Amino acid sequence: MLHPLLVVLPVFALIFSGWAAFRLNFLGPNAVAELNRFVVYLALPALLFDVMANANGAELWQPGFIAVFTLSSAIAFALPFLIRARGRLPLADQALDGLNSAYPNSGYMGLPLTLIAFGPGVLPATTIAMIITVCVTFGFAIVLIEISRQTESHPLRIASKVLMSLIRNPLLLAPALGAIASFAGLTIPAPAEKFLKMLGGAASPCALVALGLFLARPRMVEPGSSRAIAVLVFAKLIVMPAITWLLAVYVFGLPPLLANSATLLAALPTGTGPFMLAEHYRRDATVTSNVILFSTVLSIITLSAFLALLNTAD
Repeated sequence: MLHPLLVVLPVFALIFSGWAAFRLNFLGPNAVAELNRFVVYLALPALLFDVMANANGAELWQPGFIAVFTLSSAIAFALPFLIRARGRLPLADQALDGLNSAYPNSGYMGLPLTLIAFGPGVLPATTIAMIITVCVTFGFAIVLIEISRQTESHPLRIASKVLMSLIRNPLLLAPALGAIASFAGLTIPAPAEKFLKMLGGAASPCALVALGLFLARPRMVEPGSSRAIAVLVFAKLIVMPAITWLLAVYVFGLPPLLANSATLLAALPTGTGPFMLAEHYRRDATVTSNVILFSTVLSIITLSAFLALLNTAD
């Protein structure tokens, strides 16, 4: 129980600091939007570029693990579309719900927790999970949101406008440039690498503070939101790791260490990515913020139970 609690505690502390800053009038009502713009246009692109530019292709080429995590993420992402947790929603909001149930907090919580549970041998697998989460799953949600924003009726014009929007989006452009740098064998100069680490390191803390600021604001919650929140939290904490484990063990036959690390990473609570997108595209972030909050709280129980089962099996 102690290990997950120690990992989750800083997350709650950062959320609470944002909540307290708003309640004490240290930060005003515009702080959420401004902090989120900083994350979207500066901090997170720096982090994504750095992750991709420093990715070791040989270590990261683990096709079984990649297939397991990509498939489980895709299934979890599709669940809200299939069950319509909040009824008939615009495509942009459905994409956010999909992200809520398929976006584990692999960077901020996954890295320390997997190192504690399994040791440094799972670092490549954790990096793979991070890349799939922040580039593939996140990128697909952005594509759907951009499609939903188009008013054109002609398919080619829609495709052209979406493509131009995606090219200009820093959250997709940064990892693409990082991948190009990695494949080209370019070495990032030490001062530039330090700059990227410092700027990218601010992404998760600032997003969590912005989440606390948002939660502190008075707002109306729709009557049906509690059911949607419960469904999305259940999908993230229970359905996604269960699917991951089944795929890892019975379909792809991964070694126990990789299967267990994939399941643990899938069992992580929802990260701040969906909240950042909701704020950036000016969608209602009420459900998203509560999914992040409640999944993080409940993950103390679910992650502890999973780690206890692993210890029992050993």
